[in-house]
Amino acid sequence: MTELHEYTALELHQLLQRRQVSPVELAQHYLDRIARLDGAVGAFAAVTPDTALARARHVEEHVPTAAPLWGLPLADKDLHRRAGVPARFGSRAFADFVPDDSDDLVEAVDLAGAVSLGKSATPEFGLPSYTEGLAGPPTRNPWDPSLGAGGSSGGAAAAVASGMLPFAPGTDGGGSIRIPAAACGLVGVKPTRGRVPAGSGLATLAGLGVAGPIARNVADAALLLDGMIAPAGYPAAHRFAVRAPGDDGPYLGAAIRGEGRFQLGVMTDSPWDEAYEIEVGDEARSALDRAIAVFEGLCHGIEAMTPEPEPGYPAAFRTIWQAGAATIPVDGEKEALLEPLTSWLLRRGRALPARQLAEAIVWLAGFEERVIRRFAPFDAVLTPALALTPPPVGWYDQQDGERNFAQQVQFTPFTSFVNVAGLPAITVPVEETAAGLPMGVQLIGRPGGEATLFGLGAQLERRVRRGHRHPPNW
Repeated sequence: MTELHEYTALELHQLLQRRQVSPVELAQHYLDRIARLDGAVGAFAAVTPDTALARARHVEEHVPTAAPLWGLPLADKDLHRRAGVPARFGSRAFADFVPDDSDDLVEAVDLAGAVSLGKSATPEFGLPSYTEGLAGPPTRNPWDPSLGAGGSSGGAAAAVASGMLPFAPGTDGGGSIRIPAAACGLVGVKPTRGRVPAGSGLATLAGLGVAGPIARNVADAALLLDGMIAPAGYPAAHRFAVRAPGDDGPYLGAAIRGEGRFQLGVMTDSPWDEAYEIEVGDEARSALDRAIAVFEGLCHGIEAMTPEPEPGYPAAFRTIWQAGAATIPVDGEKEALLEPLTSWLLRRGRALPARQLAEAIVWLAGFEERVIRRFAPFDAVLTPALALTPPPVGWYDQQDGERNFAQQVQFTPFTSFVNVAGLPAITVPVEETAAGLPMGVQLIGRPGGEATLFGLGAQLERRVRRGHRHPPNW
């Protein structure tokens, strides 16, 4: 007999609509799995069984079934406030903080009919690309618990990969959806800047951080993204309800159909190449080669892209990363509770001259224009998702900020520039390594090109047949 967590999110949605399972039954099933499994994974910063079951009963009795995420469980990333639920932001400095109101994204998924089971783990203030902070246990990769799950949406990815959630929302300011999704063998989507009203990126420094879905397959990711964009009753006049150029959502249809023939560029250079020793590992290259072979077999146009150095990128992006940390709402004695990397970033950020920050923002705006121009001949650009296999828990240097930054860049050189350019991107798992670890690729679209990415992702997923798998023993 198939257990509920073995169904895809779309299949669960159909079961709910047919009344073959209720929101309360579904929430209880996942809560039971969390209670049994999360001690070995560390995917959750908080679990709220009583609140979740009360919410499921409310959805069952009072929310119209037409709501796009009706009755489906998920978790809020611990960077987002939910009224009455602890919001620690991955930090010991906020160990006792319980907000009185909820963030826009939390309200949006509620209006879409979802049922939150708690908070997914995140590193301190979502700053690094791994989830191994001091506020809780490290988040481990369900494919190999000795390895990290990536970050900063590491808890969300680990929960989905291990079957403790059917899908989960995340945020992505430099790869924070795509990195953990790729590390955990999942599909992760970074939407176009402005596409998700409740997580548009327009209010973030340099427009980097947006909200998007993490899921087991392409269709589930599209289902969640549709719900995040246009939940039932969500105000159309929301100040960040920006319609991306060329957009033709909702996206579930494109993900199910998986149609179209496109011109694809293939890129293995990154804007970090001039400043750091970037090496694409054999496992990452093998996944890229397999994806190229699949797309060639489907008669897509494939063209290798000529490297285009951007020596100013590392300094400009580092400036924005440090400046973002300057706004962390921690001062005085509480600064002693911050982790070494966060403390280093905060000090660097608060010491930045205004001129340096302004120059970095202007430089990155020009970089955005150059990237879009470079990508213009292609419907999508294909890159490795990650340069290396997921590193072991504890691999990152927690004391030396410079070395830590270099390690993050070497692991994931292909993600942050997509945020700077405001473009959509999707990561799709392609194959497993000899050690049984998933490896995938990234597809980067044109502004508003999510439908094309869902179509290509679905085509790739069908050929490699990796769209529904949990790791062994989960």
